[in-house]
Amino acid sequence: MKPSLSPEEKRLLNIRKERKRKKPVFLRYLWWKFPKFKNQYTWRKPKGNDNKMRLHWKGYPDVVSIGYRSPKEVRGLHASGYEVAVVYNVRDLDTIDPQRQAIYIARTVGLKKRLEILKKARELGIKVLNGGD
Repeated sequence: MKPSLSPEEKRLLNIRKERKRKKPVFLRYLWWKFPKFKNQYTWRKPKGNDNKMRLHWKGYPDVVSIGYRSPKEVRGLHASGYEVAVVYNVRDLDTIDPQRQAIYIARTVGLKKRLEILKKARELGIKVLNGGD
């Protein structure tokens, strides 16, 4: 069951999808030069006075800026259009609206309780995003 989205929300989700496709991977400045920057994706804002990346020189990685943000109305939604809720036990399912929300089962939940949550969610018609099926 898909969430009931207005045509405007569907359009905004498509815009967000297109923007994410075009968005560059933001790399830390000088990650290629120093071995201590093992993880090049750990973003740090370039702050030096003469920093070429901060000045947006050609040949340097792109800098994070507000222009890459997604539309406010669809920010935080799952790609399917559902709002995401994290569930820790079976009682948490009572507060979920199956029309608007889908659930993630928390990673700390064990197998026995996870199976109970999956069974109850199936009965209530709630979409489970990490259910494994």
